[in-house]
Amino acid sequence: MRALSVAATGMMAQQLHVEVIANNIANLATTGYKRQRPEFQDLLYQSQRRVGAVNGEDGSILPAGVELGLGVKTAAVYRIHQQGNLVNTENPLDLAIQGDGYFVVQLPNGDVAYTRAGSFQLSPEGTLVTAEGYTVNPGIAVPAEAVEVTVNAEGTVFAKIQGQVSLQQLGRLELARFTNPSGLEALGGGLFAETDASGPAILGNPGVDGFGTVQQGFLESSNVNAVQELTALIAAQRAYELNSRVISAADNMLGTITQMR
Repeated sequence: MRALSVAATGMMAQQLHVEVIANNIANLATTGYKRQRPEFQDLLYQSQRRVGAVNGEDGSILPAGVELGLGVKTAAVYRIHQQGNLVNTENPLDLAIQGDGYFVVQLPNGDVAYTRAGSFQLSPEGTLVTAEGYTVNPGIAVPAEAVEVTVNAEGTVFAKIQGQVSLQQLGRLELARFTNPSGLEALGGGLFAETDASGPAILGNPGVDGFGTVQQGFLESSNVNAVQELTALIAAQRAYELNSRVISAADNMLGTITQMR
């Protein structure tokens, strides 16, 4: 009976849906996290009476056929790159991007990664790094005698040196944009890697050519909406229950057949 396998695919699809929702809710307070959403597609169809076939010798065309579906499959789990709320932390090394773009991070193996999580710190050498110690491009170093660090909206970093009136310019942060940010590969830790699906990174400066601006003393919060996730969780749970009832009904029908004399 097809209903057993069809309903089983439905249960597996809703199980994955619940797993995606669970990951979204778990990252409700993760800086720069972008919520995920699964996309489902119907499986192949078995055609028992093909639509448009010739019916009989008179040559009449069947206006409708008999096609039985084989269930559902997961087509993709993609990220929704909607801007999260900016939270004021009053930490001068916390940076948030207002608009499009990613901070560029240099990994220890030489690869380049991208992130929206701007909770940066200083290395022992004074270089601006992520919480994991990865250098933030272009490798801006803050002098040890600096008493204050300022970052303007265009990503230019200044330092106030003890005994000096004017600010010392240290460098300018660079951002990256992608034609298809949903195609980025998640590396964990808020980091993403470029793929063929995302397209090559388009590098530029904050505030120009469509790039977002940098907000000092702010962090971008997760864009997960708890109410939406809980609503989706209830719908996924009910869909799972309905598929399980189909399996129970099919099992009862098979039991009735085996008991016939």
